[in-house]
Amino acid sequence: MKLLIVDDEVIIRTGLSTVIKWEELGYELLRPAASAEEALERITLERPEIILTDIRMTGRDGLELAGEARRLLPDSEVLILTGYDQFSYAQQAIRQGVSDYLLKTSRPDEIIRAVNGAKQRVLGRLHTLKPDQLRDSLLEKLVSGREPDGRLLEQAGKLLPGLKLEAACPLQAVTVTASGWGGAAEDGRLLLFAVHNMMRELIEGEALIRDNVLLVILRLDGLLADGAGLKRFESDLLRIERRLKCKLFAGAGSIVPDWRGLPLSNKEAAVALGFKELAGEARWLCYADVIGRKGGRTVCTIEEEQLLTALLKEGDPSSLQRWVEATTQALLADPDATPQSMQAFVNSVLISAHRWIERVLASFGEGSQRAGLPPNSEQAAVSDDQRLRMLAPLNHLMDVYAEAVGNAGIPYINRSIAYIHDHLDKELTLQQVARNVHLNPNHFSEVFKRETGHTYIEFVTIARIERAKALLGDSPIKVSDVASRVGYADMKYFSQLFKRYTGFTPSEYRARS
Repeated sequence: MKLLIVDDEVIIRTGLSTVIKWEELGYELLRPAASAEEALERITLERPEIILTDIRMTGRDGLELAGEARRLLPDSEVLILTGYDQFSYAQQAIRQGVSDYLLKTSRPDEIIRAVNGAKQRVLGRLHTLKPDQLRDSLLEKLVSGREPDGRLLEQAGKLLPGLKLEAACPLQAVTVTASGWGGAAEDGRLLLFAVHNMMRELIEGEALIRDNVLLVILRLDGLLADGAGLKRFESDLLRIERRLKCKLFAGAGSIVPDWRGLPLSNKEAAVALGFKELAGEARWLCYADVIGRKGGRTVCTIEEEQLLTALLKEGDPSSLQRWVEATTQALLADPDATPQSMQAFVNSVLISAHRWIERVLASFGEGSQRAGLPPNSEQAAVSDDQRLRMLAPLNHLMDVYAEAVGNAGIPYINRSIAYIHDHLDKELTLQQVARNVHLNPNHFSEVFKRETGHTYIEFVTIARIERAKALLGDSPIKVSDVASRVGYADMKYFSQLFKRYTGFTPSEYRARS
């Protein structure tokens, strides 16, 4: 059983570690911690069953450590050791779930007796668990790296016969998700329980429900050739799918020689499971299949931005959905794509769309708060399906644009303003814009000045300078590239014009941003 001593006084923690022969008493003494902060960083990895801590320390005190430790390790026991014999401390300690309260003047035999009492309470809780609960608790310890002591390992050998813990036996961790019984959380839990029950009947190994997934430990003795273990497991998945009318997907870690390698295989299985969306029609992916991926595209191109804004202005949800589907499929087909690169690309698309709608609303004289995400965007944002993450917000922005144009006093002027903002990198004559909104150029020029307060040329120049200011402040691209992106091929002319409107050259403006 693991014991962690925590004290900011080196003499105390060294004395407690050396005066008492903890190993001879059956304890694994972890390296002592010099602060509550250090202890909290380590306990989730080292998972001590007993923590013996000082109450007064620099930084967080022992009572705070006790409260956090009981939250992170609910099965642990915390003993407080202090030089302050005050009842108020004892009261606080009890409220934090401390199991015993000792003075630093306590004799070694008193400290040993208190620690032994904590050990018996830990073991007692295990004995009061039902067999299935104890089995799950032991399996959880094995896969999370919390190696049980000899007594618990003996119990695990009896309760987890599928793992053959008493001998070297190749094992493999596989994490399984299940869907198809409806979107409600309760439906998902019921399905996972049903899959768990069937899985235990079919596999050579053990299974555990944890964190809304099913963790399966496959025993592969005699099944290592040509991936025979996973092939048989895939056939088990198919049988369960047919029987329960559901959809299963599995991420598999590497094969390890015995139960001591399960924490690593378990972590690898979780990584493989994260590539679920990239698996196509496959029922499972191995860690070895995905670890070499470098990541696909993370930023949408200017051409993609222009096509997207055209679709948003068009106002046809079907066309927008087809674009999202095609874009997502192209990303999925990239052999280097990862969940992280997929998410980064989706974020790039949404940022581009939001910046566009904010420019449109600003040109209409409206606040940008209407461009916020739709009410269900948080649900879409955590979806595994990147198409859902894109489609819901983009449909919302399409509606915002349609509403803004529809509410405008003179819709064709607002459409022309939106057209100007979308084509600042190209030649923009008054005749061209008037033709786009189907008006006579002279009439358009008169109405445009009356509605905007600027002549057409003034408006386009101001729009280009404002776009250039944004590019200079938000991106590291060259000043010549900024000029090109706002429609100026002559770098010298662009710099002169920029200084006339802002009082600074482009380089000076960037340095001030």
